[in-house]
Amino acid sequence: MDKRRVVVTGIGLVTPLGLDAETNRKNIQSGTLGIGYMTRVQRDDIDIKVAGELKDYNPADYFDSKTIRRTDPVMQYGMIAARETLKNARLSEGDFDPAMAGVIIASGIGGLSTVEKEVENALNRGYNRVSPFFIPLTIANTTASSVAMESGFKGLCTCIITACAAGTNAIGEAFHKIRDGYLDLALTGGAEATLTPMAFGGFASMRALSRSADPALASIPFDRRRDGFVMGEGAGVLLLESLEHAQKRGAAILAEIIGYGASCDAFHMTAPDPSGEQPARSMSLCLEDAGIHPEDVQYINAHGTSTPLNDVMETQAIKNVFGEHAYKLLISSTKSMTGHLLGASGALEAAATIFALRDQFVHPTIGLSEQDPDCDLDYVPGKGRHVDLTYALSNSLGFGGHNASIAFKVWKEA
Repeated sequence: MDKRRVVVTGIGLVTPLGLDAETNRKNIQSGTLGIGYMTRVQRDDIDIKVAGELKDYNPADYFDSKTIRRTDPVMQYGMIAARETLKNARLSEGDFDPAMAGVIIASGIGGLSTVEKEVENALNRGYNRVSPFFIPLTIANTTASSVAMESGFKGLCTCIITACAAGTNAIGEAFHKIRDGYLDLALTGGAEATLTPMAFGGFASMRALSRSADPALASIPFDRRRDGFVMGEGAGVLLLESLEHAQKRGAAILAEIIGYGASCDAFHMTAPDPSGEQPARSMSLCLEDAGIHPEDVQYINAHGTSTPLNDVMETQAIKNVFGEHAYKLLISSTKSMTGHLLGASGALEAAATIFALRDQFVHPTIGLSEQDPDCDLDYVPGKGRHVDLTYALSNSLGFGGHNASIAFKVWKEA
């Protein structure tokens, strides 16, 4: 079977930088800080002060009261992003074969707020009073199935769960399914809603979160002062289509997706392998899949978590793949603005990479002012840059050693 070209025709975003794709694009490129003082979880026994919370989000603006009761926030975020994606892609019911339309939407954790609420309910009122919606609201695949029900997509519907690499894995798997002819189009990305006491308690006890009380100094990837990541929430959904399918319906094309690579450290439950060997392999496989050379790439949207181990390791992995060309690359971390959206981060960062290609503008890594000597590449500190871009990569690296990379090419009308 011949491999088909695959393009991106729609983007929907719900993040700490805004509740739609265009607001996110503007704020990402201007270097706006979406991290703030935490308002939702305020407890004396949790010493984390900042988070990437959604701002001005009211579920009643998007759902009726019955739907709100029967959906976890993770489902709501994913459904809102998917609705925007379809609207921006101008996809109508008669434009596609439902059996060839898939949904691959990831989540690292799923409906954690429902778990916490129902456990408390069970302990206080008895386990026979647990909500009948407890299971469907907590299992991670329900966001994908809810999006499928709303969109009428009846092809493959699945959920990738690979921690912080999940969103990128989802996009990569959807790309391959379309490229190889199993689907014509797919809604894909990730959703996460884990700003809950248990999540903060768990990540804090691992010493994974920043203890900074200053939102501007909490998520500072590649800076020597970094001390952990900042939790964020939201969703990102892309519409991928075969080029033929998109052109047949006259869709506006945002970018072409051309490569996907994945690997596993097989090293530690949470810590990355400091050699960077397998993230490097993920990038190399992605380049091979795309049919391009390392020196063809101009930009990488880094995983860039602001943790002491990740940033040095990822820098080394980039050097391992790109050699001297690594010093010519522009690299930036979207997490410097949004915090870490866990299973949704790869989708947001894929969107940011597409924005960079479409607008020929690389967004900054904000907050980076005292660069770690072990992180000695060009991370676009402080302010974004206009630049000629043709090829770009986006990396995601998850707990458990999951590594994923996707490659995009600028779209130019013939």
